[in-house]
This record gives sequence, structure tokens and C-alpha cells, in this order.
Amino acid sequence: MPAFEKLLIANRGEIAARVIRTARALGYATVAVYSDADADGLAVREADEAIRIGPANAAESYLSVEAILAAAARTGADAIHPGYGFLSENAGFAQACADAEVVFVGPPPAAIEAMGDKARAKARMIEAGVPTVPGYQGDQSVEVLTKEAARIGYPVLLKASAGGGGRGMRRVDGPEQLADAVAGATTEAQNAFGSGELILEKLVEGARHVEIQVFADTHGNAIHLGERDCSAQRRHQKIIEESPCPAVDADLRARMGEAAVAAAKAIGYVGAGTVEFLLGADGAFYFLEMNTRLQVEHPVTEEVTGQDLVAWQLDVAAGQTLPLTQEQVALDGHAIEARLYAEDPRAGFLPQTGPVHAWLPAQLEGVRVDHGFVEGVDQGMAVGSDYDPMVAKVIARGRSREQARRRLIRALEHTVLLGPVTNKAFLADLLAHPRFVAGEVSTQFVESSEGVEAELGARPGASAADFAVAAALWAEGRRDLSLTRAGLEPGWRSAHSRASVLELREANTEDPARVELTPEADGWSVRVDNGEPSRVRVLRRDPSRARARVDLDGLQRDVITLDQGEALILERDGAALRFSEHRPHDNAGDAGSDGRDGIIRAPTMGRVLALAVAAGERVEAGARLLTMEAMKIESTLTTPVAGTITELRAAVGDQVDNGQVLVVLEPEPETAPETAPES
Repeated sequence: MPAFEKLLIANRGEIAARVIRTARALGYATVAVYSDADADGLAVREADEAIRIGPANAAESYLSVEAILAAAARTGADAIHPGYGFLSENAGFAQACADAEVVFVGPPPAAIEAMGDKARAKARMIEAGVPTVPGYQGDQSVEVLTKEAARIGYPVLLKASAGGGGRGMRRVDGPEQLADAVAGATTEAQNAFGSGELILEKLVEGARHVEIQVFADTHGNAIHLGERDCSAQRRHQKIIEESPCPAVDADLRARMGEAAVAAAKAIGYVGAGTVEFLLGADGAFYFLEMNTRLQVEHPVTEEVTGQDLVAWQLDVAAGQTLPLTQEQVALDGHAIEARLYAEDPRAGFLPQTGPVHAWLPAQLEGVRVDHGFVEGVDQGMAVGSDYDPMVAKVIARGRSREQARRRLIRALEHTVLLGPVTNKAFLADLLAHPRFVAGEVSTQFVESSEGVEAELGARPGASAADFAVAAALWAEGRRDLSLTRAGLEPGWRSAHSRASVLELREANTEDPARVELTPEADGWSVRVDNGEPSRVRVLRRDPSRARARVDLDGLQRDVITLDQGEALILERDGAALRFSEHRPHDNAGDAGSDGRDGIIRAPTMGRVLALAVAAGERVEAGARLLTMEAMKIESTLTTPVAGTITELRAAVGDQVDNGQVLVVLEPEPETAPETAPES
């Protein structure tokens, strides 16, 4: 009898769609599960069957063992692929699958449990002879941790024993910081993983984060498929990954691979796993942790090995042997992956939510885009606040690292995601940074003084050229709605060849621009803020692809644009600019939107985790008011002015909308600075 026939994917988004494609290619029937938020997702459309498992709240859907197993029973699925995240590293879920006689496409429960706790995993690795970072795990008292930190030597890193992804992690540079760091890390770890236990490790400065892809079958075979460099990180979250690592040669790869395979064998591992190491500048490497699942960044390994790792997972779960021996594994070329997030780099990387007006992934040679959206314009897709803000992975391969890097930048430019603000421009900046080009990025680089994050504040707002192009596209759009060039829209001053005048506001630019448009035989003469006129021609326009070809003073280029009627989106250098017609009353009610009027609003959709103030309390400017969580990211709201709290309009646990009023305070009048008396 076959091991299984029908596969249920216990996940969502891009990984669910990606697993479904391979499973169907191998002849398996597929079942997608979905929460209310994902009913129209790509995975639901691509699977043979799809079944609702609960509301958007992950605890009642994707994290519910009962709901997943009930879905498998109802559809007759005899195997479950957990993807990554959610229940993928839950030993209890793996055991529940076994008890229900459903094949779990992953390692045995004992292997998951062995690596699920960082402290115990590290002890197992020491026993197996795998190099580990000097550290301490044990008594959690501040007194003992202070003593151990001094023994290890500052700086040190506090890490949550039960989790990862940067949650419950704090850098400590001296003993005076330790108590506060322990308190903060313990609370965050408890909230994120249900355990506040911490471990202490030496912080290896200037290190790379290098991981080894391992695979093992039920017949005693275990191999590795090379390494991935994941050093481009922000707040311990990976941003860009590549294979092979620029700093790893064949000898080091063999030694790291041997250590990773030893780690897998030490716990009786089966299936796909990733052993993560810190690689020091001196070439020494240290075990960090083992992820007992497929990794987000697995596509770069697939691109350089020519192997389908999901197919390997399904074959191993069906009892087959690994398709290659260690000697047969070969790396060919280079691959780089960028994670596209719905987040605003100019607002502290806060997660962003809202409807997706256009999603059109790049279609270029050597480029792959893994995603979970339905392609097209106005397909009803949206980014919500219930899940991780990653919306897609853009992967480029090439004969060399430089070719892969160039292709990835072009792929990002050609990927259209209009709606929520994204980190697309940030990714392009990082890929173009001289340090990245040279392959010299460490885990501290992005957040260092010379990193890309520090340069984002200097990005210019909309230029006169942007306003000119937007105005021409705006006018062309209204002409297409059966309006003549002589009369653009009711309310505009326009008469035959006379100029039409309007004011355009760009959402990220402080002041609106006065724009004069004069129709010409094949285009527009556009004057912005009484500057020199530009000649703009819209050569062609394809609304179904959110693109237009524009000639600005003789320079032709393709632009990403979408006319929404009340607003026009124009993307420039990876940043989306949103233009709308400005009228004097447009700003009514906007005063104080920065909180200086005492009205504190939610910067994004999310859930209130903690309140730091009470009604009637006086606070200083900069005081912490509350903590929110959106898409697994915590943010703290502070007050820009001193005053007295008059209202708290949200409670702990409340789900709040973007822009919702959370706190109201009575600002104190600003005190004028004292001046010296005249002599």
C-alpha cells in the first residue's frame, strides 16, 4: 500500500501554494486549509480541495491542532505538511498526527522536542562534539546571570530558550544593563513562547549567520546540501539570504557540513532541517540552533542544487531513500532571495495593512517569485494584521553572485505591489550597498551607523518631475473617461488650448504642488510650481498590468502606476507615491495627527498588549503609553507632549484599526524659553 495519497497543507500564503505545486506534480491530491482571512488566497484556489478551519485569529485556526486534524479527517487526507511557522515545530502536533495515523511530513516528535529548547539543544550539541558559543544556561536569577556574564565577557546576548526569530533577545554591553534586559527579555519570551526561560551567550561581534541545509531519511542516510548566508538581518529577522556564502570555501563548507550532519544524527533526525551557525571573522564557527522544518529561504538552495526540497520531504515521508549521496551534491551558480514585507521603513518598519490594489510579480529570466496572492489588479486581496507581514519572496539566480544580485534588483523593480507600503526600496538599497556588493555583510551591518537603515531618512519626497508625470497620467486617465483634452474634469479651469490648473498632493510630501497642464498635439506641457515647463507624453498604458510608458522631455521609461479615481499611485525607485487632488478643506481634521493635540492614534492595525498609563495620570513628553502587536511585531506608542491622560479608549487585548484613537490627553502649554534681560 502507498504511504499516503492525499496531502493536507497546514499553513497559508506562499508556502502553502508552493507545497501544493510540488505535491500535485508528484501526483498527490491536495487539500488547503484556510481561515476567514484567507478564503480567497492563492493556495485555496490551487488546491484540489479547501476547507475552512476557523476565524482569522491564528490560535483558533492555523495553531489549532484539533481544527487541523478535523479537517484532515473530513477530507480524507492521510498526510499533513506543516510548512514553516505555526505548528511546524510543535512536537505535540507531530505526535497527534501519529496518534491519528496521519503521516507528518517532518521529523519525529522526539527530534523536534530535542531541538525545541535552546538550552537542552546546546547541551546535546556539546555532547555530539559540535562547536558551540561560550555561554550559560541554568539559574535565572539576576545575581547568577550577572556572575556568568562577567565570566563569559561582555557584550553578551540574552536569548529565549523556547523560541527564536529575535523574540526575547537582548544585547547587553555591561553589567548595569543586565537587570533591565533580563526583565524585558523574560516578559517578551513568556508572551511569545509561553516560557520566560533565558540562556546567556557570548556575542560574537562582526559574525556572519550561516546555516547548513541537512536532510536525513529513515534508512540511516544523512547529508547536507551546502550553506546559506543569512547575515543581512534587522532585529534578528532575516531580510536577504544567499547561497553559497561569499566567505565559505570548499574546505570550510565540508567542515561545517560535517558538523551539521553530526547534529542531525545526534537526535535521530528525519526529513529537512537547518543547522544554524555563527561564523566568526577568524573562520571559527559555532552552533546556534537547529530548525526542525523547511526554512523560508530554502529556494536559494533549490536554485543552486537543482533539487526540489519539498519533493525530497514528501519522498522521505513516504519511506524512500534520499535521491543523492553526499558526493553527488553539487552547487552550480549563485542565488539570492529577498523577503518582501508589508512594512514602512520610514516609520520604524511598522507593519502595514490594507487592500492590495495590484499584485503582479516579476516575470524575468532567472527570477522566481514565491507568493500567496492572486495575480492581477483589484483581485480582492488584502494584507491583514493577523499574520506575519512577509507577502512574497523574490529569488534570482545567476552564473555568478554579481549576476544574481543585478537580476534581483531588476526583479524587485518589476514586481508590482500597490496598496500597503512595502520594504521594496529598502531591499534594493541594501542589494546596491557597496558592502553587500563586496560580500562583506555581518549580522550587525544593517542596523549599524554605516548600514542601509541609517540612510533611509535621506530619501527624497516627490520631485517636480514626479508631479509632472503624475499630473499627465491623471489628465490622461480623465480624458480616457470620455473627457476631451480641452476639459479635464468638472471644476477644473480648462478651455481648449488654455492651461488647466490643479493642486496635487503627494501623501509623503509636506506641501501640495500647483500644476498647470496645457494640452499639446500628442501630450502635455506641464509646469510645476511656476518652474520650467516639461513636455510629457503618455505613449502607452496597460491598466491590467499597472504600467505605462512615459516620455518626459525626450527620456522614455516604463513606470508602475494605477489610477484609482480619487487618487493615482506612481512608483519611483521602488517607493510608491500616492497623488490626490488637493483642496483647502482636505486638511480639516488633520491638525494634530502627529499627536501634539493630545490625540494618540494607532499607527497600524493590531492588538493592544499592555497599557503603561491610567486616566488622570500626568505624563512627560516621550513617556510610554501602551504597547501594540501587529503581525508578530511589537511597537511602543509614546506621547510627543507632556500632559494629563483624560481618556483611555482601548484595553489590553483589544483589536484596533489603523488610525483609531487610543489615548486622549490634555496637553500642557509649552513654556517659552527664558531670555536674558537687555543690557
